[in-house]
Amino acid sequence: MIRNWLKIAFRNIFKNSVYSFINIFGLAAGIASSLLIMLWVNDELSFDSFHQNKETLFQVYGNAEGDGGKIVTQRSLPLPLAEELRKNQRDIQYVAPTDWGGNHLLVAGEKKFMKEGLYAGEDFLKMFSFPLLQGSPNDALKNPTGIVLTKTTAIALFGTQDALGKMVRVDDSIDATVTGVIEDVSSRSTLQFEFLLPFQSYISSQAWVKNSLTNWRNNAFQIYVQLTEGVSPSIVEDRVKSVITKNLPESKMKPIFHPVGKWRLWSKFENGKPAGGGIEAVRSFSLVAVLILVIACINFMNLATARSESRAKEVGIRKSVGSRRKELIFQFISESMIVVLIAYVLSLVMTELALPFYNNLVGKKLTIEFGNQLFWIASFIVVFGTGLIAGSYPAFYLSAFKAVSVLKGKSIAIGIGATPRKILVVLQFVLSIFLLVGSVVFNQQVQHGKKREIGYDRENLLVIENQGDIQKKYKIIKNELISKGLALQATSSNNPITNIYAYMGDVSWQGKRDDQRPSVATEATDYDFIKTIGVKIKEGRDFSEQFNDSLSLILNQAAVDYMNLKNPVGEDIKWNDRKYKVIGIMDNVLMGSVYKPVDPMMIVYDPSWFAFMVIRMPKGDVSENLKKIEAVFRQHNPEYPFDYKFADVEFQRKFSSVEMITSISNVFASLAILISCLGLFGLAAFTAEQRTKEIGIRKVLGANVSSVIVLLSRDFAKLVLIAFVIAGPLSWWLMNKWLQAFPYRITIQWWVIALAGVAALLLAVITVSSQAVKAATANPANSLRTE
Repeated sequence: MIRNWLKIAFRNIFKNSVYSFINIFGLAAGIASSLLIMLWVNDELSFDSFHQNKETLFQVYGNAEGDGGKIVTQRSLPLPLAEELRKNQRDIQYVAPTDWGGNHLLVAGEKKFMKEGLYAGEDFLKMFSFPLLQGSPNDALKNPTGIVLTKTTAIALFGTQDALGKMVRVDDSIDATVTGVIEDVSSRSTLQFEFLLPFQSYISSQAWVKNSLTNWRNNAFQIYVQLTEGVSPSIVEDRVKSVITKNLPESKMKPIFHPVGKWRLWSKFENGKPAGGGIEAVRSFSLVAVLILVIACINFMNLATARSESRAKEVGIRKSVGSRRKELIFQFISESMIVVLIAYVLSLVMTELALPFYNNLVGKKLTIEFGNQLFWIASFIVVFGTGLIAGSYPAFYLSAFKAVSVLKGKSIAIGIGATPRKILVVLQFVLSIFLLVGSVVFNQQVQHGKKREIGYDRENLLVIENQGDIQKKYKIIKNELISKGLALQATSSNNPITNIYAYMGDVSWQGKRDDQRPSVATEATDYDFIKTIGVKIKEGRDFSEQFNDSLSLILNQAAVDYMNLKNPVGEDIKWNDRKYKVIGIMDNVLMGSVYKPVDPMMIVYDPSWFAFMVIRMPKGDVSENLKKIEAVFRQHNPEYPFDYKFADVEFQRKFSSVEMITSISNVFASLAILISCLGLFGLAAFTAEQRTKEIGIRKVLGANVSSVIVLLSRDFAKLVLIAFVIAGPLSWWLMNKWLQAFPYRITIQWWVIALAGVAALLLAVITVSSQAVKAATANPANSLRTE
């Protein structure tokens, strides 16, 4: 019997090949699209899940009172806190302070590489699951002169030789012995590095770090802890707060322990609590995956139920020869399951073919984990659920027909399926229009950020990180570049032009309100900073060698507005118990997020706080100028490769993640519309087939081709219009709600909603018209010759 059911199922598939293809291909495309999205979602959700101690691993954050009583959360903490946690706090198993990571020069013999490294406390490898291939996690970071390499870094430096015990020179200043080799860091790790240096090495090689050991005011370090299993972090947090208060009585900072499982996706805090971050993109794309799958399933269900109505006589004949209703139910559902199974297999093929291009788009190495049990459970749910729902109408409705009534030709209410189909078509286009509007609004918001006025000239602006002898030879390099015409201006800075690393809180001025607890962006520069980046001085003057500007500062307009200074030039600003004089006001410069207001900023003259050299190149042959600039740097800093970044390129990097999301949105919104139109094509073809005789009669009575096209297209156009009436306000409301997260945002224009509706209507009409034209131009004699 099962063999017979399978034979009938495949016979129906091949007999109705056009509808079968539309059904299978449409569903396969929908499943493949959803699968690709969910692979990305799963990758994001699985970040840091490989750590064996993930349930007890935390990064210590600090909650401090900010403006208006709001709580501000920061990751930067004072270094003495790490030692206090390690020595005096029960329920804390391990503690590891780290720096923020950075590029370092590694030299072994003749081999020289710039690699990303991290200074980490000796407990680091005991806490985190970075498997050691050589060495012990208990000792690898204990020796101040040690270094731990990843496998790839070890091979790069020593080839296939045993790296353990070998010597590596770091930054041309530290001779380190390899004390461990670990597996390459997983791409699903928030912590990324190519080698580790003991934190004790950081203390001994950097005077400011050594001074920070007892400085509770210097929030410049990251601290990670592992709690004893079963201990509530909130209990430990309260005890740690008392430690901070004891050592810094005026501090109101409360520590919070942020779990490792939330580092990737819960990076945004509001009022001291996790409020979002990457999880918003994960949720959005999960919704998109579900919507696309629903659209594809609606197509499948509509065509499956429509075609089933033509099988009423088959039901009557089978019942007359003894088939029972449960057998008919099983027959229809099994046929549906077979079609879904074929579509699912095809979707896996589509996904595998699309993965290389998709991985390039999202910047990941995603694969289908066929060995994962959860994958097959999800596959079964999709196949069984879709097949059961789509096959339920023909199974339970048609199997209830009385054989005598059907075979005598009596009217049966097979048209009852038209109303549910219309509802599903409307729902399908509601979802498609929403995805289309969302894609357009997302694109506009990204472009809005790109076009924002940033306040400085980023063209031909070169940013070079301080490495080796650059700071020591800074003046020589600067003068030589300018004298040779390779630079119009040059300066130094503690921040790259496209980001802000330094925020200061201990700032006061006359008229400061009690509720003002500022976090002022701080730019420490040499002379010519204003000229080099191309900013206008609105009032006062720039730093000058003609004055002693060690206690002078320049404010941006945002700081003047925030401090409510009526006559800012000449005002006193107190910072770190030192009094500074405001000598100038400059235009706002956008260095942080393009979707947030410009931060209040103070610029101080402090060439010792040297992290970057900034060069304004003349217009001309960029590649030729770069070669000459490189030659100057190689002459004065020969041990280091010439590494530079263009400010305009770094500015564009701010959009790399949102552009990736935009591209994904555009692709899958287009696919949703395509799948919807594919289903509409199948329904239009079925409707035209059902009304063949009617069309023939109308043509015999004088109907022209255009009137027949309008006749067949009108009903479908009405459904799309109804969908637009529902989707328009819904899309506007939802996208406006999404935009509220951006202080600097667009206003959704009415034409965006209208354009999405018109696009959906045109595509629907074109799709339906293709079948309407075919039916309208057919010879009526062929359809009426049996009458």
